[in-house]
Amino acid sequence: MNAFFDGIVFWHWWILAGVLLIVELVAPTFLFMWLGAAAAVTGLALLVFPETALEVQLVLFAILSILAVLAWRRYREISVPDSDQPNLNRRGRQYVGREFTLDKPIVNGVGKIEVDDSSWRVKGPNLPAGTQVRVRDVDGVVLLVEAV
Repeated sequence: MNAFFDGIVFWHWWILAGVLLIVELVAPTFLFMWLGAAAAVTGLALLVFPETALEVQLVLFAILSILAVLAWRRYREISVPDSDQPNLNRRGRQYVGREFTLDKPIVNGVGKIEVDDSSWRVKGPNLPAGTQVRVRDVDGVVLLVEAV
């Protein structure tokens, strides 16, 4: 290896960890934080075992980075936080169960309704305009309705 890399000690890894955490603050992606944690643990390992070869350090950093990111993704999937407003960012979900009047008839399964200040595409059985419908579900940005 290059003579430059022969002088790498534990605090170099800790500096890298700090830089990665600063990058996380600038670009909050929850990726650089885990890479920074892996760099910090690699530095700790180098503090305990100072004669560790650079290749081993890099492999350790790579393995720890992958494990940290995968562990975070797994944790995020299985622990969904409870919310007092579970439909906050799912606007269509807040309309499930509500009743509206069709503005345009449902023809070939597709129509439109006015909800508050916006127009929504609806799917359901063919119905004439003016019919009362109830939203039974949401499919993306389309409200699934049924006649009242």
